[in-house]
Amino acid sequence: MGRLFRSEFLKLRKSSIWLLIFVSPILSLLLGLSEVGELEQNQWTATLSMITISHAIFFLPLLTGVFSSFICRYEHVGGGWKQLLSLPVSRRQVYIVKILIVCLLIALTQLLFISGLFLIGWMKDYSTAIPWGIILSSVFGGWLACLPLIALQIFVSVAWSSFAAPLAVNVIFTMPNMLIVNSATFGPFYPWAQPFLMMMPNSSENFGALNASTETLFIVILGSLLLFLSSGLSYFMRKEI
Repeated sequence: MGRLFRSEFLKLRKSSIWLLIFVSPILSLLLGLSEVGELEQNQWTATLSMITISHAIFFLPLLTGVFSSFICRYEHVGGGWKQLLSLPVSRRQVYIVKILIVCLLIALTQLLFISGLFLIGWMKDYSTAIPWGIILSSVFGGWLACLPLIALQIFVSVAWSSFAAPLAVNVIFTMPNMLIVNSATFGPFYPWAQPFLMMMPNSSENFGALNASTETLFIVILGSLLLFLSSGLSYFMRKEI
C-alpha cells in the first residue's frame, strides 16, 4: 500500500491537480471579504454560512469528479492499467488507494477552506469567540458527505476511459443542487446535496458532532458509500484489462 501511495503521488507531483484544491477556498475567501453588515453576535457562523453556499453546493461535488478523473486518467493511456496490475499488487489495493488519494485531496481542500475562514475573521477583526465546535464539525461533515461521491466517481472513472464522461455525469447531478437542497422532500436523500447539508451551520449553537440526523448519516451517507464502494470494487475486480 505504501508503494502504491508513493507511485500515485509521483504521477500527480507535476500535474495541475494541486492547483485545483485552491480554487474554491480562494473564491470563498474573496466572497467572505466582500461581505458587509454581518451580525455582531454571529460573525463567524454568518460568514461560514455565506461562503459554504457556493463551496458545498457546487465546488465540493464537482471536485470529487475532477480529482477522480485525474487519478485514473494515467492508467487509461498507453496500457497503464496493464502495467500497473502487472506489479505485485492486488486490484483491491489499487482501487482503495485511488479512493484514499481523492479523499486526501478533498481533505486538503477543506483545510484550505477553513484557513480562509480564519483569515477572513483576522482581516475583519472579528470580536466574538471562534465557535470551534461549529466550524470543525462543518468542515469534517462536508468531507464525510463527499465520501459516497468519491466512491461513485472512482467507479465511473475506472469504468470509462474518457476523461470528460465522468465529469459530465457529475455536472449533470450537481447542477440541480441549488433547487434540491431547499427541498425538504428530496434534499435529505440526494447524495450530491449532502456536503451542503452537512456543512451549513445549524441555527442552534449546541448541535451535535455532525449537522445531520441519524437517518441522513446512516441511510444516505454511509448507505450510499457502502453501495458505491462495493459496486465499484466488485466491477474492478472482474474488469478485463
